[in-house]
Amino acid sequence: MKKISVLTFILATTVVFGQKVSDYKYISIPQTFRDFEKNSYDLDNSLAKALKSKGYIVIQEGKDQWPSEIEKNSCSFAVGNISNKSSFLRNKVELEFKDCNGKVIFSSKGNSNLKEYKEGYQDALKLSLVSLPASRPLENIQITKVESPNVETVKKNEESASSTVSESKSGKYTNGKLSLQKIQVDANQFILADGGSSVPFAVFKTSSKKDVFRVKLSDGSSTIGYFENGNIVIDVPQSNGEFAKEVFSSK
Repeated sequence: MKKISVLTFILATTVVFGQKVSDYKYISIPQTFRDFEKNSYDLDNSLAKALKSKGYIVIQEGKDQWPSEIEKNSCSFAVGNISNKSSFLRNKVELEFKDCNGKVIFSSKGNSNLKEYKEGYQDALKLSLVSLPASRPLENIQITKVESPNVETVKKNEESASSTVSESKSGKYTNGKLSLQKIQVDANQFILADGGSSVPFAVFKTSSKKDVFRVKLSDGSSTIGYFENGNIVIDVPQSNGEFAKEVFSSK
């Protein structure tokens, strides 16, 4: 039962790991932002226009106007917001996008020297949008809200994991210090998880080369990993800019 609950928690939370705003096709923004209820300074229209120019489809209408593609899945779109961070001498805004679990997947601040409110806020928003990537949506956003364990889903993923050629029967690996469970999320992604932690040790996603993976570690750093002689190897980034080879052998 512990195995089921740990796996379900990981599936519900760690697929979000490394999720980017550019992974989304749809973004929902309100007609009026909370910090600008008295005067919107046309920020809603400016943001909508900017998002469309970067390939996003903007949703501002009520649910009855939503595309059928997202109507039944509240995790298939990101939610945008603009906050007022102005100081006495500068007009400042913070642009944020969150996923369905409220996790911030993009944040950027912009500030302007222009003193007129509308021009200043518009200028600040423009600056905050500079680093926003264009939409390169995934075919299927694999984020779900955290919910009760689904035994059937867990069973299917366990069966998938057990059929993977490159792992041992138990799916357990160790580097002598940590004992981790290898969990196959789908054909293109697996996780090394510590049952005693709510955050996975590492998330592996396939690359263009067989048995070489793009890896996101629990501290947020990105690196590569690969299979070698039945072991899982991770190039762990060091503080000096070098990489240390961390080998996890099957148990």
